[in-house]
Amino acid sequence: MSGRPELKLDWCTHEAAKYAVKHWHYSQCLPSFKRTKIGVWEDLVFVGCVVFSMGAAPHSHCPFGIARTELCELTRVALRQHSSPVSRIIAIALRMIKRQSPGLRLVVSYADPEKGHHGGIYAAGGWLYLGRTSLCEQFEYVATGQRVHTKTIKTGKRGRATKLKEQGVIRSVKVWKHKYAMPLDAAMRAQLEPLRKPYPNRAGSAGSGTPGDQPGGGGATPTSALSVSRQPERE
Repeated sequence: MSGRPELKLDWCTHEAAKYAVKHWHYSQCLPSFKRTKIGVWEDLVFVGCVVFSMGAAPHSHCPFGIARTELCELTRVALRQHSSPVSRIIAIALRMIKRQSPGLRLVVSYADPEKGHHGGIYAAGGWLYLGRTSLCEQFEYVATGQRVHTKTIKTGKRGRATKLKEQGVIRSVKVWKHKYAMPLDAAMRAQLEPLRKPYPNRAGSAGSGTPGDQPGGGGATPTSALSVSRQPERE
């Protein structure tokens, strides 16, 4: 016997995904747009989740010549200490979401160099590297030193947006990220292959490309918050 833990992925509740992201992902929040949440277990212990969503950019599908409903974004990989490779977990999650949404043709994801990520898990999983996103003013620092997304200041919840405006913007920053894509059918892969670029150099340790592998939170196992609605994936 190899001693490798049994890995299982299954659909999970909002509460379970929220718990995982709050404790084991640097953002500490779930994306606000429509999302699909997949829980991850090792030896029946809940170790985190993978979250797919429609993404924040409403026109992200346009460069690929596909419909909005044919593309989604891998937005969170929130895992506590675990044994299974992250690339393996993502590969299983991709199979699940492809079965759930047969019309889906492409999944994209981003690695943030400001967080020390270069996308090593995507390279390990055979994703296509499409280069860097364009520089754009996305974040602003207010007088308290807090970094806030520009959209939050302009169109966020009324009370918070007003408070941030009153604090005043003291500095804007331009950011970029590494962009990766996983085609889900042969035609889409053939279309994107000419756009493939060499993978970026490793920025640090093997885990530096992991967008959400944030250890911590102790041995919490919110199994009671999880729902099993379909046959789980095991490996």
